[in-house]
Amino acid sequence: MSFETPDFSLALPEIWLLGAICTILVVNLFVRGSRRTVTFLLTQLALLVTAALAILTQWGVTDTTFSGHYVVDPLAAMLKAAVALLAALALAYSRPYLEERGLLQGEVYLLALFATLGMIIIASGGSMLTLYLGLELMSLALYALVAYQRDSQRAAEAAMKYFVLGSLASGILLYGMSMVYGGSGSLILTEIAAAAASEEQPMLLLFGMSFMLVGVAFKLGAAPFHSWVPDVYQGAPSAVTLFVSTAPKVAAVALFLRLLADGMGPLHETLQPMLLVVAVVSLLLGNLAAIMQTNLKRMLAYSGIAHAGFIVLALAAGTDAGHSAALFYVIAYAIMAAGAFGLVTVLSHTGIEAERIADYRGLNERHPVFAGVLLLLMVSMTGIPGTVGFYAKYLVLKSVVEADLIAYAVLAVVAAVIGAFYYLRVLKAAYFDRPDSDSADDDEVKELSPGASLPIRALLVVNGVAVLVLGIFPEQLISLCQSALGM
Repeated sequence: MSFETPDFSLALPEIWLLGAICTILVVNLFVRGSRRTVTFLLTQLALLVTAALAILTQWGVTDTTFSGHYVVDPLAAMLKAAVALLAALALAYSRPYLEERGLLQGEVYLLALFATLGMIIIASGGSMLTLYLGLELMSLALYALVAYQRDSQRAAEAAMKYFVLGSLASGILLYGMSMVYGGSGSLILTEIAAAAASEEQPMLLLFGMSFMLVGVAFKLGAAPFHSWVPDVYQGAPSAVTLFVSTAPKVAAVALFLRLLADGMGPLHETLQPMLLVVAVVSLLLGNLAAIMQTNLKRMLAYSGIAHAGFIVLALAAGTDAGHSAALFYVIAYAIMAAGAFGLVTVLSHTGIEAERIADYRGLNERHPVFAGVLLLLMVSMTGIPGTVGFYAKYLVLKSVVEADLIAYAVLAVVAAVIGAFYYLRVLKAAYFDRPDSDSADDDEVKELSPGASLPIRALLVVNGVAVLVLGIFPEQLISLCQSALGM
């Protein structure tokens, strides 16, 4: 077996980010004060440069290195840029929230950067080994972030549940990978795809694919592997929930596209019924459970499960159009989730968490700008025309109909209509309920006031406007998603 020297220039985004992490780790030792301004600025610089390097060095390039374990293509470039930018956005929202609670330490930024490094490794995974290493690097950092507020019993409970269930899902995924390796004799995804396309498909490949689907669905937060989602979203500090609900979702779609689309693509006819079951259960359970929630973070968690159902439905189509729709949907959802949880962090301040839906009553009277942002985000998540959420759902339904899955498209529309209820309920509280009205949810309504600086508030407004602008002019993002998949 001959050894080929890897082309390190192809892995420039990962090398840069790892070097930046090591530099920030050392610099943080000498930073004084509670604001950690230097650490924050270096972290943002590292993420922005990572996104720029991904686009500049990998867009339009199709190559492999590290003996086929590392893939460079436009899909990897777009996924890395999206992950890095979403991580930067989440950390920007998180800073004032963490500072007020005495949680703003350098370790937060380092854990977030390690998680981001794992995500971009997944985006270029050319083998099961690379994908699993990236997945575990991301997962371990996220477990630590959820448990970061050590004096919070809720956070500790959420982290323990996340860790135990996440470890179980990782073990199931690894077990499936071992079966696929036994059936194909290779770790490289292209060679696995060739084995899957052969006339005599080893039974081990089918079993392994089923186990790997469990692991991927868990990371995406799709039902019935969703039980960690509402508890982690509610128990973790809002700043951590913001991070967990955005970039890792993109990484989960990247994991599916690499592992199950590229590696197991020839077996899609066998995989499709399982994906459809996951999609249907996610759509129904997520939307029906969200109706009953009075906690906004928990409601958004169940709505995230429903959104995961739309993503899985697009992936079940098994076509380039379906994969493109899933990519567009997960990026659109991440932008909306960043705005929604960003609003929660901005309106929370010392001693007050803006978590309950009842707390948003009369928000339009007190803070009309933030009420307007909430309106845009909820309307977009509902899928009303003129917002990016509408085009996300439209592309998914279009790809599903083209794949002759019309009954599932109808079910998805019904689920979206059900979902409109709980999104509009939040808007009713913000625009039509008075702060001093009687509430059956709790004794008193908390006085919400922005705890963030003016630049962060402005960023939140830009986030809300972006949802509207991308809904009016979606062509560019749609084109990027299609180009990333070679359409």
